Amino acid sequence: MPQIPLPIELSRTTRISINPDGSMQGENSFAAKPSPSGLARHYEITLGVRGIPDPVTGYLIGIQDLDAIVRGPLYQIIAKQCQLDPTVEPGTMLPQLWSSAQSSVKHEMALLRWTLSPYYCIEMNAASHNQNAVQIRQRFEFAAAHRLHAPELSDEENARFFGKCNNPSGHGHNYRIEPCVQIDCDGLKQVNAQLAIQDAVNRVLLDQLDHKFLNTDCDWFNQSKGGLIPSVENIARVCYEQLAPAIEQIGHSAHLVSLTAWETEKTSAIYPA
Repeated sequence: MPQIPLPIELSRTTRISINPDGSMQGENSFAAKPSPSGLARHYEITLGVRGIPDPVTGYLIGIQDLDAIVRGPLYQIIAKQCQLDPTVEPGTMLPQLWSSAQSSVKHEMALLRWTLSPYYCIEMNAASHNQNAVQIRQRFEFAAAHRLHAPELSDEENARFFGKCNNPSGHGHNYRIEPCVQIDCDGLKQVNAQLAIQDAVNRVLLDQLDHKFLNTDCDWFNQSKGGLIPSVENIARVCYEQLAPAIEQIGHSAHLVSLTAWETEKTSAIYPA
């Protein structure tokens, strides 16, 4: 007997270029439509919709329809703002972009993410939209060494469990972290949230972690002083716990939603899950 289907969330990322000459020509199926011309702005916009797919086609919505929304009404809103006031805080535009997208689909909007650079994006989901709030994601990098060694285990057990990561001389990574910060839309008009977040991350986290041997140079991970073993799981947790109070000091209901830490391209942890 067929089960009653549950809602599904479908997302689509569309790439666009806002050209200084207003050109709408050119198409690169992987890069952007329109293609960049001159000193163009290149953006990615991800739309997510929620609902139950059509039982015949299996589609929730055609991806070409989502592309058309981004390259139609959303493009026009962004392009117009780039001409009128390119200094505007992008996050303040998300409610208008959300409303425009929602009016163009029959399903419930679940996500609108505007990627302004490979390392900086702003987004709104159903919950934050209802709170008139925006979530800001920025990525940061620091280089550090660590050794994975549990004092509760014997040297043989540590070597067997952690393998090369138990090397007595340690080993290094180029870590990346991405805090996700939520702040009221109205607050974005009163504070430069991007710079405030950067200041907090640099001061609270990177000054303590960058180019350090975590096991000895950082008390958070110095196990002889009660610190945690510097696994990527614990790095994500500690970074979240240390950064959260500084984010709240920004005001305007700003708070740290989560923090993602990457040890490598293939290994990451999110806290809290």
